[in-house]
Amino acid sequence: MADREKPTLKELWRETPHKPGVYIMKDARGNTIYVGKAKDLHRRLGNYFSPTGATLSNHKTRALINAIASFDYFETRNDQEAFLLESKLIKQYRPHYNIQMKDDKRYPLLKIPKGEKLPRFQLARVRKDDGARYFGPFVHSQALYATQEWLNRHFRLRTCKTKNPGIHDFRHCHADVIRNCSAPCIGRISINDYNRNFDQAVRLLEGTGRKSTLDELTGEMMEAADKLDFERAAYLRDIRDNLVKVLEPARRFRKRTPDLPGTVHPEEDMKELGVALGLESPPTIMECFDISNVSSNHIVASMVRFTNGRPDNKAYRRYRIRTVDGQNDFASMSEVIRRRYSRILAESDAVASRQADMTLYQWLKKLSAEGKAPIKVPDLVVVDGGKGQLSSALADLEAIGLGDMPIVGLAKQREEIFFPHQSQPLCLPHSTGALKLMQRIRDEAHRFANGYNELLYRKRMRESALDDAPGMSASKKRLLLEKFKSVTAIKKADPASI
Repeated sequence: MADREKPTLKELWRETPHKPGVYIMKDARGNTIYVGKAKDLHRRLGNYFSPTGATLSNHKTRALINAIASFDYFETRNDQEAFLLESKLIKQYRPHYNIQMKDDKRYPLLKIPKGEKLPRFQLARVRKDDGARYFGPFVHSQALYATQEWLNRHFRLRTCKTKNPGIHDFRHCHADVIRNCSAPCIGRISINDYNRNFDQAVRLLEGTGRKSTLDELTGEMMEAADKLDFERAAYLRDIRDNLVKVLEPARRFRKRTPDLPGTVHPEEDMKELGVALGLESPPTIMECFDISNVSSNHIVASMVRFTNGRPDNKAYRRYRIRTVDGQNDFASMSEVIRRRYSRILAESDAVASRQADMTLYQWLKKLSAEGKAPIKVPDLVVVDGGKGQLSSALADLEAIGLGDMPIVGLAKQREEIFFPHQSQPLCLPHSTGALKLMQRIRDEAHRFANGYNELLYRKRMRESALDDAPGMSASKKRLLLEKFKSVTAIKKADPASI
């Protein structure tokens, strides 16, 4: 099979552009096994699909090449965007063959804290919901550090950590002596003038005046060189180069699948999937379910929704399984399907007025199309699993009157698509957009379920045996642990001391 697929991959590679971007390698099961970036996608992918002897001499690279069954790529506008997207995708997929950036590395940000009458720039690694304004992330960290220092010097901004500095703070500060700061804390410059200077620095970070600033630095650099002041010319050159790197336009990539040019074509894939599954129309709204049961203590499920072939993040739902003891994927799938669609029925007030010639699902579809349904019913339901999971889900749909809702199961081992009441699965070629769309929604449901399981596990790790004690509050628990240091010491203590 591998010999038949290699020429196909070569043909796909020959169509890739000579542009910067990120590529995703997948194995025969559709698992993401490697994420990489390239200044030139065509040349970089040539190392995999037209490798030299030197490339194949590395056993890890050779193993990766032999494992590749398909690939996707995303074009980016520049190398900086490729860096950011590569980092995001590696954190999302955790590919087996990636050894760099597999930790929780974060690119630096430039932060303007909220609520300071004399604003300043701070470096940060995490974008918090604290009301502050953030710029970035920036790929070239050293260029950012140097640019921040230049901005502070050029616009004479304060660098002290005090939120609202005054005369007492000034006595311990020497920044104004070496002309790093305009000293607004003691009135050497008015607050309005200081804020005006700060706003100019902010506008420069936004891109306003970028060209004039770079031209000015270039002119000063050439002038210094003409005067044979090569040290200053080199200093100005470095400032200019750092500014170019920092101010280079780059999109900020948010969660889920990036909406960028490449081999991922959501709307085309959606249409192809509708034809492949024999649906009446393309599945504009798809919902996919996955069960995550790392242990019997934390059994959870996820539901993710794709609209027009793209993730609809606001419609995602997660569930803690309530009625199942132990690890039972079939029963867990049954519960979450029942809870999801029973709620849709309960919230659709117009269900009672259903026309006699329409099934319940057809009526809900009509209400959804007319905007009369609080939650639009999906055009296709996908469950992660084979015949067992599909049969459990279908039984519950039939029990609540939605047995004609289109539903399929996607078995991960061979990427087989199972249909209700049919023994033979459908196997689509791995290169088809239809299968890739199903893999994307399945992988997203799997990621979302595992993320919820990890969240509950971390929460459980922070819990204590004291939480099970009657009348125990958070403040009482904190006081007891501060006094006795551990639960073991509390158990040994006499009741009077407790």
